[in-house]
Amino acid sequence: MNGPGVLPPPMKPMIIDATPKERTALSNVANILIKAFGHYEHPDYISSLHLNAFQLLPERIAGILSRFGADFSGNQYGALVFRGLTDVDQDALGATPPSWKETDYSKLIKYGFICSLLHGAIPSKPVQYYAQRKGGGLLHAVIPDEKMSFTQTGSGSRTDLFVHTEDAFLFNQADYLSFLFLRNEEQVPSTLYSIRSHGDTNEVMEALFKPIYKCPKDANYDKEENAGDDVTTSILYGNRKRPFIRFDAAEQIYNEKAGQSTEAMSNLVRFWEEARQLIYNEFIPESGDLIFVNNHLCAHGRNSFIAGYRNENGQMVKCERRLMLRMMSKTSLINISSVTHTDDPYFIMEEHYGKLFQKDPSQQ
Repeated sequence: MNGPGVLPPPMKPMIIDATPKERTALSNVANILIKAFGHYEHPDYISSLHLNAFQLLPERIAGILSRFGADFSGNQYGALVFRGLTDVDQDALGATPPSWKETDYSKLIKYGFICSLLHGAIPSKPVQYYAQRKGGGLLHAVIPDEKMSFTQTGSGSRTDLFVHTEDAFLFNQADYLSFLFLRNEEQVPSTLYSIRSHGDTNEVMEALFKPIYKCPKDANYDKEENAGDDVTTSILYGNRKRPFIRFDAAEQIYNEKAGQSTEAMSNLVRFWEEARQLIYNEFIPESGDLIFVNNHLCAHGRNSFIAGYRNENGQMVKCERRLMLRMMSKTSLINISSVTHTDDPYFIMEEHYGKLFQKDPSQQ
């Protein structure tokens, strides 16, 4: 409820313009870390990440992230946009590969250090999920793949990617996400949606606390794997007045294999009708921009586009294809120990709502 002294619900993320001094400092810090550790996944670097973050990040950026990590209030949108955070050497990057599978990660080490420092300031630890590319490391290149252009995945392009919280089919989904844009020449808007944009819990939202909703695994899995099982959970959880959210519109509403009950589907449709009016899609990332997201407060997606083409005065002109880097993190390794690999506390083996993958990644 609005009134004197009461702020309206947040409708868009906080946007921070990095200064040239901050940009230079970040670049210098990343170069120092490369010389000291070689790689952002070096065990000594990761184990001391929080210390490195607060010692090495520009003070203003570290402070913004530290406060963000402890703010779940009604005024917190749940996403930050760092505009012009880092310079990107397009020539050194080379052509965008056909898909993430052909990515040369040796060219991305500097960006991996920069992203991980941001997560360290929350503070949280970068992690990898077996459910995401059988792990694939702490940093993922997200690239449009023509073979998956119509899918509801990061590799898609020709259909809108509905807003979703990352890995909504897991109980131990990422707490925080970063999306660093190395290229977005197609000028694709990023979409964000915050549960805080509704204000305090209303009647429509109240129904989402019921543990009656299903969520299949996403479109990265084939139809047999995607079908999932009969586990149900709530959409909203945590504080009853200002809740967290676990939601994937594509899988929970538009996937006919979800198998929602009549009540669950009715509640989801009512909620989606309200939520879709609150989606923010005014930000078009440029090279060097980074979006940082609290995955319990804010869902993300993007508009459809034609990969490798940009609009110039009404004409479609060829360009380098979109290239984005994603990193995920958890604030507590202790709380996820029951679902991590026995010998790697940063490697989450959850397959679907508490069920674990039975495969040993070391044997793949």
